[in-house]
Amino acid sequence: MSLYKPLRRPQFFYTTAPLPCPYLAGRTERKVVTEITGPGADVLHDRLSRAGFRRSHNIAYAPVCPSCQACVPIRIPVDRFQPNRTLRKIARANAGLEGFRVPARATAEQFQLFQRYQQVRHGDGDMASMSFYDYRAMVEDTPIDTFIIEFRDGQDRLLSACLTDQLGDGLSAVYSFFAPGLESLSLGTFAVLWLIERARSHGLPYVYLGYWVQESRKMAYKARFRPCEVLVGGTWRTLTDAEIAGDPATGVSMLSESVDR
Repeated sequence: MSLYKPLRRPQFFYTTAPLPCPYLAGRTERKVVTEITGPGADVLHDRLSRAGFRRSHNIAYAPVCPSCQACVPIRIPVDRFQPNRTLRKIARANAGLEGFRVPARATAEQFQLFQRYQQVRHGDGDMASMSFYDYRAMVEDTPIDTFIIEFRDGQDRLLSACLTDQLGDGLSAVYSFFAPGLESLSLGTFAVLWLIERARSHGLPYVYLGYWVQESRKMAYKARFRPCEVLVGGTWRTLTDAEIAGDPATGVSMLSESVDR
C-alpha cells in the first residue's frame, strides 16, 4: 500500500464577464466563482462564507468589480445584537407568526408565493420569469446543509419563507420572499430576527446576510441590525455609524473609501 495520500483536488476559481449590476444602475459587475462539490463541500463553503462569498446552487461567488467596492459582506454577531425600537416593534407585530424549519424541497405553495412576490416587487427582474423547475433548482440544487423556514399565521397560511444555509459558525440567509400587501409587517426583516434567535438558541455566533450595498434601497436595510460586522481588507470588524451615514457632502460611502485605500 502506498505511504502517500492522494493529492486533494485543486480548487479552481474563474472570473465572469462584465454584466449589468443588479443593484446600482449604470454600473457593471464581475464575479469570481468556484464550484462547491464533493465530500468536503460543507467545510469549503464555511471557509468561503467567512471570506465573503455567497452561494447559488453549487456555485460560490464574490464580487470583483475593478472600479467599485459597493458590495460589502455583512454579518450579525448574535451575542452582541441589540434590536432597536423599530426592530422590537416589528417582532411584536409578527408575534402571531410561527416559523417552521422544513427540508429544502420545493412545493407548489412556496412557488405560488414566490411568483406573487416577484411579480409585485421585482417584476422587471430575471427571477420574475422563473418556472417551477427553476425555483426547484434554486431550492434543491445544493451540495450543503440547506433548509427553508416557512412562516405561517394562525390559519396556517404561508406568508413568508427564507432559504437558509447551515454553516459551522452560523446561519446564512440565502433568499427570502413574502406575501405582497403585507409590507407594514416587514416580513423580510422579521425573517432575519427569527434567524438571529434561532442561531442564539443553537449556540451559533453569526447570521450572514450577504452583501450590504449602501447606495441600494434593496440592500441598505441590512445595516439596521446593530451591531453588525463587515469584511474589509480580509478582516471582519464592526460597522460604524459614520460608515452607515456615509459622506453627506459627496454621497460617497466612507467604507468604500477605506476599501479603496
